[in-house]
Amino acid sequence: MARGKSDQNAAILEYALSHLEREREEIQAKIEHIRRQLGGRASVNSSATSATPAPSSAPHAKRVLSAAARKRIAAAQKRRWAEHRKAKAKAA
Repeated sequence: MARGKSDQNAAILEYALSHLEREREEIQAKIEHIRRQLGGRASVNSSATSATPAPSSAPHAKRVLSAAARKRIAAAQKRRWAEHRKAKAKAA
């Protein structure tokens, strides 16, 4: 009994895979069309995207703020909260 269910699951997965591959091809064609409209850069990038993803598609590293920038942001937020509390006190 378990074998029949496994065969059915395999058939479903194969169908899903073929459908997703067809969608990927359609999306890739749309991307290439847009790149051609932007200036013909599709030929340079299409070979890289059709094979394996480029290393540049890896997640970007976190941006680090300088100490001065953190202080400016903190001071601005403290001012905002002070104004908020002041407005709230006047309303009450």
